[in-house]
Amino acid sequence: MTSYRLSLQTTPDSFPFAALALASYLGDAIGASFDFEGEDGKPCSLTRTSDATTIDEPETVVRTLAKAAGMESNSTQGEAMIALAKTLPTSEDFAALVSALDALDDRLALRTFLDGREISVVDWLVWGAIKGSLKPLGIMKRGKHVHLLRWFSYIEALPTTESALSELAAARSREKGKDKTAASFALGLKDAKEGQVVTRFPPEPSGFLHIGHLKAAILNEYFASHYKGKLIIRFDDTNPTNEKGSFETSILEDLAVLKIVGDKVTHTSDYFDMIYDYALQMIKTGKAYCDDTEKEQMQKERTNKIESRCRNQSVEENLERFQWMKEGSEKGTKFCLRAKISYSDNNGALRDPVIYRCNPDKHHVTGDTWKMYPTYDFACPIVDAYEGVTHALRTNEYRDRNPQYMWMLEALGLRKVEIWDFSRISFVYTFLSKRKLRRCIEMGLARGWDDPRFPTFKGIRRRGMTVEALRQFMLSQGPSQNQVTLEWDSIWTLNKKIIDPIAPRFVAIASDKLVTVKINGAPATPELKTMPLHKKNPDVGQKQTVYLDTILLEQEDAQSFADNEEITLMDWGNAIVKSITRAPLGEITDITMDLHLAGDFKATEKKITWLSKPNAEHPLVPVTLSDYDYLITKPKLEEEDKLEDYANRNTEFSVSALADANVLKLKKGDIIQFERKGYYILDNIVEKNAQGEKAMEFIHIPDGRASGLALKAPAGEAAAKKGKGAAPAEESIKMYKVESVNSSADVELPTNMYKVKSVYDTST
Repeated sequence: MTSYRLSLQTTPDSFPFAALALASYLGDAIGASFDFEGEDGKPCSLTRTSDATTIDEPETVVRTLAKAAGMESNSTQGEAMIALAKTLPTSEDFAALVSALDALDDRLALRTFLDGREISVVDWLVWGAIKGSLKPLGIMKRGKHVHLLRWFSYIEALPTTESALSELAAARSREKGKDKTAASFALGLKDAKEGQVVTRFPPEPSGFLHIGHLKAAILNEYFASHYKGKLIIRFDDTNPTNEKGSFETSILEDLAVLKIVGDKVTHTSDYFDMIYDYALQMIKTGKAYCDDTEKEQMQKERTNKIESRCRNQSVEENLERFQWMKEGSEKGTKFCLRAKISYSDNNGALRDPVIYRCNPDKHHVTGDTWKMYPTYDFACPIVDAYEGVTHALRTNEYRDRNPQYMWMLEALGLRKVEIWDFSRISFVYTFLSKRKLRRCIEMGLARGWDDPRFPTFKGIRRRGMTVEALRQFMLSQGPSQNQVTLEWDSIWTLNKKIIDPIAPRFVAIASDKLVTVKINGAPATPELKTMPLHKKNPDVGQKQTVYLDTILLEQEDAQSFADNEEITLMDWGNAIVKSITRAPLGEITDITMDLHLAGDFKATEKKITWLSKPNAEHPLVPVTLSDYDYLITKPKLEEEDKLEDYANRNTEFSVSALADANVLKLKKGDIIQFERKGYYILDNIVEKNAQGEKAMEFIHIPDGRASGLALKAPAGEAAAKKGKGAAPAEESIKMYKVESVNSSADVELPTNMYKVKSVYDTST
């Protein structure tokens, strides 16, 4: 067998998709392999290993591989299709593009493939031409070329194509992601100078780090690193009511996992004395006043641009009242300190905002020292200026408060700090409110802050999200100002592309109603064979597969078999179903097959996972495979929405299964793939279960496909269980209702005819 090595460049605009996908499809069939180490200026090169002969023209590469596999073009029509497709990437004529796609669509109207009854070089070259061309790809996906789209989707869905494209995406992100991101972000950071940029990430220690914080954390670290500057991690501990030292510890742990380590870690509370002095300065210069207006009345006055009755108090009166606040006296707790900016500005953030409040709760750092605390809006600009921050990164929901930030700096005579806005990250069916997340735990909807259903960093990490995917996704958002609610599919798809090339493969089969299969021609005693843990990546390692004449299959697979059907037992070969034994209720209990290793696996429709029947020497491992659903049934919770009205009370789905013994080498947190089931992360190892066996608990990792991210509960069940916020299935559409034209209701029509009794009426 002649072997080939395909080398590819990840950077060319016109990437040789056909060569990549064909090499992956052929694989072991002709000894083809590929990597991403092509020479500069050459999109791809194919080297025959026997004599080192090299080809570096993309179409010739594809034709050479196809010829070696007997997949050449069989007709002049096929060659015409190739010639037509070659015009797609360069054509600027919209009408010509549509005409070309029409011709391809017509060709596939009554055909599975473009040239002959099996996939050929024509299919690969035409698919590659469309795949690498944005215009024809966009035209095709409008839905008017149904036959072409069906054919294109088939090739895209081939496991070998999916694997190859995943490896390409991973290679591209490794090699080029950072440079592109740098170019994109650098445009927005005003007056940034290498070695002088200082950023800060200021989380409040009142909860766990969640996905909404991650973009800010990653961007601050990115800019500090990119400009060879400094990053400050500052805990904004200005509200002692919900703040704890344990939250600080957790946040620092999560940041360390993200490889974000600040040049220093500080607290706003480190500067309480200084901030207090600045507050006194504000009062003495007539730029702040104490106000005891009731909260609701103050809000009403600010909304209606009405001046507070306390606004024109003397400096002496304000200093006296501020001292009451500092002491935390009964009369002092009725006051707050407000900045004297404007009571009638069109920007509500400038209507004399509160900058100090009383709070009798004990502070987790300063204890009982203080009875009043600065607000974030007052403390932040002061500490930013003092700590040398050059660029304050804030989500654009703060944009109306940016003038307030600048007013504080100017009023106190502090140096200028540049503000850089970015859009906040939010996802469908996800809420980040700490109050609502805490309520989920209280209601029993989740088991803790690291629950895999939670959007906390710990929660999504337990679900199998990688740090690399999080970082790439957050940076890929760029300096966009658009405030959008994202689908989860994009970030999970990126995560899949990262884990797929390195996730070891194992087998697990559902243990409910297992089917025993006798294989004629198989070894009567267990035989072991060393197999790769990942067929495309030998560096992942090896595993031992047990072969025996008695194996176990899942009931669902067995139910699909027909007598004398030839199926493929994955990692073994073909077998022919000879007999099927069913229980009285239709369940299959036993099957007999004849091993047929000479059979062609490409000719079979079903590729089945299996496990040899266990014995003392070669046991199987009990595992639990869990999957999770969204916690709410509404895509976006508004502030006024009650969690109870939209809670999804059916969010955990677990299946008991048996896995091959190779999984015993795994450790907690390892990410794997169970063949035909998907990606999983090992969440827990139970040394002894109820049966005294070692057991393992795995959590399913979404792969970005819509079917894996949709609400999983049946519509009727969801409506019954999810509260008044979930509409019944029949009312889930947004169309208005009309009476059915086939209504069976009695209708009395006006008529001048006399009435007679129906001949079918048997009533008396």
